Amino acid sequence: MTNSAEPASTVQTSTVPASAEQHYDADVAIIGYGPSGVTAANTLASRGISSIAFERDIEIYPRARAVTVNDWTMRIFQDLGLDENILKVVDPQRALRWVTYDGRELMRVSFTPSTLGTVEGVRFYNVYQPALEPLLREGGERYPERIDVRYGWEVVKTEQDSNGVTVTARELGTGEERSIRARYALACDGGSSPTRRDLGIELLGDTLKVNWIIIDCRVKRWWADRDFLTFWSDKRRPVVDIPLPLGNHRWEIPLREGESQDDFTTEEQVWPLLEDLGVTRDDVEIHQHAFYHHHERMAERWREGRVFLVGDAGHLMPPWAGAGMQSGMRDAYDISWKIARVLGGTAPESILDTYEAERRPNVEFYTNLAIGLGKVIKQELSDEELAQVTAPPPPGAEVPDAPLIAPPVLVAGWLRGPIGDDSIVGRMIPQPKVETPDGYMVRLDDVLGRDYVLIGDGVDPAASLTPEEKAGWDALGAHYLTVRQRDQGTETADEFVDLYGAVLGWMREYGARIVALRPDRFVAAADTSGLATPEWPAAAASR
Repeated sequence: MTNSAEPASTVQTSTVPASAEQHYDADVAIIGYGPSGVTAANTLASRGISSIAFERDIEIYPRARAVTVNDWTMRIFQDLGLDENILKVVDPQRALRWVTYDGRELMRVSFTPSTLGTVEGVRFYNVYQPALEPLLREGGERYPERIDVRYGWEVVKTEQDSNGVTVTARELGTGEERSIRARYALACDGGSSPTRRDLGIELLGDTLKVNWIIIDCRVKRWWADRDFLTFWSDKRRPVVDIPLPLGNHRWEIPLREGESQDDFTTEEQVWPLLEDLGVTRDDVEIHQHAFYHHHERMAERWREGRVFLVGDAGHLMPPWAGAGMQSGMRDAYDISWKIARVLGGTAPESILDTYEAERRPNVEFYTNLAIGLGKVIKQELSDEELAQVTAPPPPGAEVPDAPLIAPPVLVAGWLRGPIGDDSIVGRMIPQPKVETPDGYMVRLDDVLGRDYVLIGDGVDPAASLTPEEKAGWDALGAHYLTVRQRDQGTETADEFVDLYGAVLGWMREYGARIVALRPDRFVAAADTSGLATPEWPAAAASR
């Protein structure tokens, strides 16, 4: 959670001998319990790992900040058992459009059906963050024996040694200080992250000078195409026009040169900004407004010993791609399932070095995408550049997914084999409905489980491995499944029927007969380039 205050905290390296370190109050200390921190806690607890979380704010931040989640993030919620409740407070997103004030549509991103298993193939959902966060926290309340959240406490000191981390926090009401001992710590304490600062990690990049006002409103009546997420493109006053669920709507408007926050302290001062857009008091009532700056910043590194930067603590991006909060939750999920594997004995500690290797390129991708989309809304592209961005494909050409909606892919990390357009390695498996041998129709992830799994196209993947390869996957706790076509019968319980050919079609597109999946549904290896388990990263000498 982003905190404007920066308490005087310190991160130190202890020289306590390893033999003295025997007691842990929890496996993981989580500093900050916003969307990233609570996602980490849920991910860890659902895998049997305990955490103690410190959050200085007692109440959830009341303003809507993030406004969207996509099918990838919803698949994470599914893994955590939270998707059904979250679907009750989100709305499917219709499309994105970039429009000038004179009505000229510069660009539109329509959504092809998702392949990742969301309801009715929805790619993007509009969210109202103050309604989303309580559901994430309620998810954590399912694990009272594994998650201990201490609201109203701020971390003031973090010491670490070769065996663990000691976190000292102060209760804001009484000033009382207490220390806890954990094996690892996750710094989820926002863009101002005192933990990052005291680790001596620099936040590189820029904070843009333009100040933006966000105006959150309650809808009183429908207006034409209210459900479009619209970017009003203009050099002087670009506007983001966002439909939100549960009767909410938001506008984000930059202040012009000569304007300041002092000019918009009251609701009456804010109304002219909406009236200039044709929005009247009959349409909405203003609920609240706030100000913020856009950031294009990333930490120089995301790990220091046993402490990891997660979400805004490690990176900040403009809002145009809708990926800021989501990137933080994906960070939290990635580092948490890997910590669970380390503590469960099925991965060496060095796998934690793949956290930044895998997540950083994805965050950089969305940051650059957001910057590019921002140039469209602010009309910073030349006529030639704009024509190139918005040009239709040649007749008969295959149209790939727009970068904003392309399925996720890893470009580095714990993988074996080539990575690229022609390789299945690093790609996330689609999630269709499939049939179990005993006649139940379920989502694919319900069959895959939460461990490593190898699946074979009409073959038993276990029988296709060498003894050394199978020993490697067995050591990770992997299991093995055979995929059948709907016109074939099943023979064992370790099979499923690909009713619509989505899984088999995807595998055959890349020439793969067998794929090995990680717990996060990305392909770790395939028979096209070798089915031995990927090599573990070499442990850093400093650790």
